[in-house]
Amino acid sequence: MTLSTLTYDSPVGPLGLVATDDALVAVLWPTEAEGRVRLSEDPEPATGHAVLEKAAAQLGEYFAGTRRNFDLPLDPSGTEFQREVWWSLAEIPFGETSTYGKQAAAIGRPAAVRAVGAANGRNPLSIVLPCHRIVGADGKLTGFAGGLDTKRWLLDHEASVAAD
Repeated sequence: MTLSTLTYDSPVGPLGLVATDDALVAVLWPTEAEGRVRLSEDPEPATGHAVLEKAAAQLGEYFAGTRRNFDLPLDPSGTEFQREVWWSLAEIPFGETSTYGKQAAAIGRPAAVRAVGAANGRNPLSIVLPCHRIVGADGKLTGFAGGLDTKRWLLDHEASVAAD
């Protein structure tokens, strides 16, 4: 499996998009923590890559406020539990937030709140699978691979678009 990459210049900084020939596998931050996202190989820069071009176009629409949901082939690498947690992120409506506890209950594992938090911390598809919509039980912002300022920006952006 060959991995390809494309840098997308977003309002929250450059994002590294990583894909196989068939699916997006990661959206990486410029200050990506070592080992947070595990890739099977180092990706090679690509131009004219269909999946990467589609991902960049949809991110452009998201940041322009014209896209609320992504329609991309996704193939994040993780355990069965992690993937279950990540897929559940897509169920959180645009412009809304949820908590780790609600997410754990939604996947039928109400006692797995900490494990859900840990899985979110390894979400390789930030923004596309919107872990930024998860907040603490008290409503406060909690960890985010792109940083809390970025998380606040994304939430404010979605709230503004949803209000229009």
